[in-house]
Amino acid sequence: MTPARRPTARDYEELLRFRTALRHFLRWSEDQARAVGLTPAQHQLLLAIKGHPGEAAPTVGELADYLVSRHHSVVELIDRAVDGGLVERRRDAADHRLVHLLLTPLGEERIEELSQLHREELRRLAPLLGPPPAG
Repeated sequence: MTPARRPTARDYEELLRFRTALRHFLRWSEDQARAVGLTPAQHQLLLAIKGHPGEAAPTVGELADYLVSRHHSVVELIDRAVDGGLVERRRDAADHRLVHLLLTPLGEERIEELSQLHREELRRLAPLLGPPPAG
């Protein structure tokens, strides 16, 4: 194993540029969610449901993993999303202990709108982020 080289002034500048761009993106993302009537957490929930791979809709446990949050906190977030008409619960046909979460038509509309905006913003930011640091 070779010893790691010490960061250079340029390394620090690149890290600062990246973290600043990332923070701007996250702030922008939160503002976009609020503009369509969602909290940033609801936006993340909708994205986690829509982006879940596979044919079966995600469970609460899977969503907690995606959101890096505790199970009970995700249940509260889901409750609010259900009350807001964004998400619905569905019991698993084979294992009634499992509950899957699906987007409602309103939830689909919101995540599609936000995802289009986010993809455009990421394309815009790509040149600012630059290549990954060497070494």
